[in-house]
Amino acid sequence: MPEPATLNRVARLVALITDRDPADAVLRRELTPRRDLSPDRRREIARAVAIYFRWLGWLDPADTPQHRVAAALALQARFDADPAAIKGETLAARAVPGWIWNEIDFPGATAGSAPESPGAPRPAAPWLRQLQRDPVLWIRVRHEFAAALPRRLGDCAPASLPSTLDPRLSTAWRYTGTRDLFLTDEFQAGRFEIQDLASQLVGLACAPQPGETWWDACAGEGGKMLHLADLMQNRGLIWASDRSARRLDTLKQRAARAQVFNYRAAFWNGGPRPPTRTHFDGILVDAPCSGVGTWQRHPPARWTLSDHDVRELAERQRQLLDHVAGSLKPGGRLVYAVCTLTRRETASVVAAFSADHPECEPTAVFAATPQPSVARPSQATDLYPLPAVTLWPHDLNANGMFIAAWRRKR
Repeated sequence: MPEPATLNRVARLVALITDRDPADAVLRRELTPRRDLSPDRRREIARAVAIYFRWLGWLDPADTPQHRVAAALALQARFDADPAAIKGETLAARAVPGWIWNEIDFPGATAGSAPESPGAPRPAAPWLRQLQRDPVLWIRVRHEFAAALPRRLGDCAPASLPSTLDPRLSTAWRYTGTRDLFLTDEFQAGRFEIQDLASQLVGLACAPQPGETWWDACAGEGGKMLHLADLMQNRGLIWASDRSARRLDTLKQRAARAQVFNYRAAFWNGGPRPPTRTHFDGILVDAPCSGVGTWQRHPPARWTLSDHDVRELAERQRQLLDHVAGSLKPGGRLVYAVCTLTRRETASVVAAFSADHPECEPTAVFAATPQPSVARPSQATDLYPLPAVTLWPHDLNANGMFIAAWRRKR
């Protein structure tokens, strides 16, 4: 049982988290300035907050906040010791909101059927168990440091995907140590980024070539833009746009640290007028989404999202694709990525865009990947040339991601 001071601190933090004040912001605001807490203690507290929301469906609202925190920690310890101790049907009923079963299509399942129900297949169980595990930490090493830096940093394990899928996966490493990576000399020198494996696969799906011109239309704070620049060997040009000036400011800071200079940052609200008249060899639309694919890493989001949000986001995603399509060169590549798994934001958006834009034909997401003799698209190791790919968290040990690709007809 954690000491009372820890239970009190965690209970106070979870009470501050709302849909308008998310967990990341609360933890950054409340823990970062606390120099009286060691880095290990801050990590312990942040993990306890995540565990609380991970097991929220099991907790008795009538209990005191401290008792609820203690109960969640006990459930996590029980699960870590034996994942099978929590039955699949219990996870299906309590680990996620009920509306999700009408939004996710699992391979082999009937659309809309609840997992673990009598007579139904059980493809959701691996996903549900993955959601209840602690997430791993992925880093992306700049290609010129890919051989030496993991050894120098220490506690690095290579990506579990076979290297035959794409040799550039050698830049993806899982960090298993306890150091604060943001404080390392290597990070300060811009030699690596903290970036989830699924996000790194988006960059590989874009496959930009040195000297090309690309547009990262929803660049945010620049994680994928920096990867595109590395793949392009800092040759060519990337337009990076976002509707948030604050995020663009952070992007500029990250680019300076990573010594990336082949980009232009521009405000764009996602409307029909692009930030430039440039026509591009490639466009990445890493669209705002419901984030269901990140529920392992961000457990509070499970309880603030609704199916109404999914409907609104899907409409926004369709608009974004419509508004960028005209900026693609003949022969240019358009990549759509969302870190979610809902049907409306993935397959439905792709079908609608393809129907409305016959000038854009679906093309392989991972064109450089050899096609296996037996295709099993639910497995992350089967990234063969499909025009749309779902990357499942339990296959990657990372975030869930959906990626689709088109090429503009010449």
